[in-house]
Amino acid sequence: MTGALKSALTLAVLAALVLVAAVWGWAALTEPLPKEEPVAICEPTDVAAGGEVRRDQVVVSVFNGSKRAGLAGSTLAELAERGFVEGDVGDAPLPAATTQIWSSEPTNPAVLLVQQQFKKAKIVPGDAIGAGIVVVVGEKFKTLRKKQVESVLAEADATYCRATGSE
Repeated sequence: MTGALKSALTLAVLAALVLVAAVWGWAALTEPLPKEEPVAICEPTDVAAGGEVRRDQVVVSVFNGSKRAGLAGSTLAELAERGFVEGDVGDAPLPAATTQIWSSEPTNPAVLLVQQQFKKAKIVPGDAIGAGIVVVVGEKFKTLRKKQVESVLAEADATYCRATGSE
């Protein structure tokens, strides 16, 4: 093989490699960025009768059923200071006079733990309009109960939405 033929063959191979690299680079450059999968704030967890449910395991969403601006946000901030995990915040779909906890399971330990943070909160059937335990604060709501309940024991087997990453 002559020197000229070797040079031509080498240049042809190098040109092919540059072309392949250019095509691969262009494909990588124009590919859409991967979408991040949202991480669930809580996951359904079973608790056996006698099992403990703590504040740092419970996600609470608070909705404003009053005419006072910012009531849901400030209430959720107080609950977070007590150790609850923050869920959603916003306006309730319907006005409320009193504090309500929307749940179809009035004996659920997570529901009872949240209820014990409020004075005269009633558990009523309602839609899950937010993550975790849904609280609607109404016109008569003033402040959380001074006594801070840290945990409750499940009276029967139950399932609640446990905060992701809590132990």
